[in-house]
Amino acid sequence: MASRGLRRILGLVYGRELLSYDFGPSHVMNSARLESFFKALESSGLVADSRIILIKPRMATMEEIALYHDEKYIEFVRHMSAEGKGLLDHGDTPAFPGVFEAASLVVGSTLEALDAVMRRDVSYSMNPMGGLHHARRGRAAGFCVFNDIGVLIEKARRKYGVRKILYVDLDAHHGDGVMYDYYYDPDLFIVDFHENGRYLYPGTGFEGETGGGEAAGTKLNLPLKPWATDRDFEDKVEKAKQFMSKASFELMVFQAGADSIAGDPITHLKLSAQAHLQIVSFLKDLSSKSSMCPLIVLGGGGYNPSNTAEVWLKIVNALIQ
Repeated sequence: MASRGLRRILGLVYGRELLSYDFGPSHVMNSARLESFFKALESSGLVADSRIILIKPRMATMEEIALYHDEKYIEFVRHMSAEGKGLLDHGDTPAFPGVFEAASLVVGSTLEALDAVMRRDVSYSMNPMGGLHHARRGRAAGFCVFNDIGVLIEKARRKYGVRKILYVDLDAHHGDGVMYDYYYDPDLFIVDFHENGRYLYPGTGFEGETGGGEAAGTKLNLPLKPWATDRDFEDKVEKAKQFMSKASFELMVFQAGADSIAGDPITHLKLSAQAHLQIVSFLKDLSSKSSMCPLIVLGGGGYNPSNTAEVWLKIVNALIQ
């Protein structure tokens, strides 16, 4: 818990253990993207800021991962991790020695971020390595081995009794794992900004997809055309704000992927960090109006190390103001 007399605002997962989620130097999902953020954080002096509690990464247990993932799939990842070679999906998520432990660290660290806000140690928390939104219950996809967001949702509901959750995703890639595994869940509201699926993996997330059955109207896809700028983003933001304001929530999760920023090597959007800061500002306001509904930020994608350092550092600064 925070010490008396100190105003602790943000719980930040921080530790070199997270650099182990690394598919190698020739793969865009490598440790350089997180290393650059840690270096920027250290240079800024924020690691010693009294408004921040540093959260040590930890591995999730098998039982925690199984809250969301199929046990057969978990065992498959364990096996491939021991083998240390091959593919976990159909092409872009390779196995490496220790991949099971690395992926478990991401999940466990996101759950530590959840615990920090639910205990009211802090108002906000952040796991920069979290936000692996493509993994499905029974398979890996798009550099994502375990879906820490799905595990977070299940843990929040079973341990803390949370029902109504808002999930906002600003990664350039559509968060298909979260969207479709919760497509019929009326208590999970989703706002997903992303590059149009006609031009970018995973090829999903169209405006007509608004949720199924009782969940109709709880999902909002906001695709952006390639080369979209902050001005194009503004056209979508008002629709998102209206959607997010129509309900009250018990927990909010923001996947702050930096691959929507100009200069990313595998996407085409041209946003600036201002897009992320605009969402953070709105969610902070929404949090204060919802009986201090806690907010968790997850780093998500981003494959230009300069961009991840800039965007995530600016988010940290915005959260502690």
